[in-house]
Amino acid sequence: MKKIRISRLQRRNLPWIYLFLLPTLVMFLMFYLWPILTVIYTSFTRWNGMTKPEWIGITNYTRLIRFQSFLMSLKNLGLWALIAAVFHTIFGVLVALAFFKGPPGWKFVRTVFMIPNVISGAAWAMIYRFVFNNEFGLLNNIIRIFNHDFSVNWFFESPAAFWAITFTWLFYAVVITLVVLADLMAISEDVHEAAIIDGASGFQIMTRIDLPLCRFSIGTSVIMGVTSRISMYEAIALTSRGGPADDTMSLSLILVKQISDFNYGLANAAAMVMLILGALIMLACNRLFRMNEPV
Repeated sequence: MKKIRISRLQRRNLPWIYLFLLPTLVMFLMFYLWPILTVIYTSFTRWNGMTKPEWIGITNYTRLIRFQSFLMSLKNLGLWALIAAVFHTIFGVLVALAFFKGPPGWKFVRTVFMIPNVISGAAWAMIYRFVFNNEFGLLNNIIRIFNHDFSVNWFFESPAAFWAITFTWLFYAVVITLVVLADLMAISEDVHEAAIIDGASGFQIMTRIDLPLCRFSIGTSVIMGVTSRISMYEAIALTSRGGPADDTMSLSLILVKQISDFNYGLANAAAMVMLILGALIMLACNRLFRMNEPV
C-alpha cells in the first residue's frame, strides 16, 4: 500500500486546519450526532417527553410490529420506493437529457418545470386536494367529458387513494433533473466529437457515454427519490390522512401521531426504523451504482 508523505509545510498547517474544522465538528456533535444518539437510546424506553425515560428494552419495537398500520406503511413504502427508483428517477433523467440537447424553448420549459419545487409541500398537497376533488376537481371534470357517470373520491377510496398520493410527486423530479443535468454539462465536448467521428449515433452516445458518465448523479438521484418517500408527510397528512383503511399510511404519520399522544419512546422507535431503512437504501445504491469506484 502506497504511503502518503506529509510535507513539513503541511504538518505545520495541521493545527490551523483542525482549528477551522472545530466549529463544524461542534455543530455536528450538538445538532446531528447527539440527537441521533438520543433517538437510539429513547427508542428503548417509555418516555412522554417530560419525565425521565424508563428502560423497557425492545417493547416499543414489538408494539410497532403488532400495529396493522405499521405493516401497511412498510408495504406502501416498498411500492413507493420501487416507483421512485424506477419511474420517478427515469423521468427526471429523461428530462435532463432533453434539456441537455437544448431544443428551442428549453430554458422556458426548465423554468416552468421548476415552479412546483419552489412551492411548499403543504401548499402543493392542498392544490392536489382540489385537483382530485370528486365534485369540482379538474381531473374528474375532464374525465366526465368522455364518461358522464364517472365518480371517484380519489383521496378517500381504495385503491384510488394510493395512486392519488403517488401522482402528487411522481412527475416532479426537479432535483433529479438538475443533478443529472449538471453532470451532463460537465462532460467534455471532445468526448462527443470523438464519438461522432467514430460513427456513433445519438442513441449510442447517450447510452454508452452520457449515462455511464452520469452514474454517480443517477445513483444519488435514486437515493434522494427513495429516501424522500420514507419521510413523506405533508402530501398524506393534508389529503388522505393515511386512509382509507391505511392504504396510504406512512412511517412519518405513525411517528407524528405517537408524538401527539406523548409516546416519545414509541415515536423514536418508528424514527429508528426510518433511519435504518434510509441507511440500507444508501448502502444498496452505493453497491448497485458502484459509487465508490471511479467512472
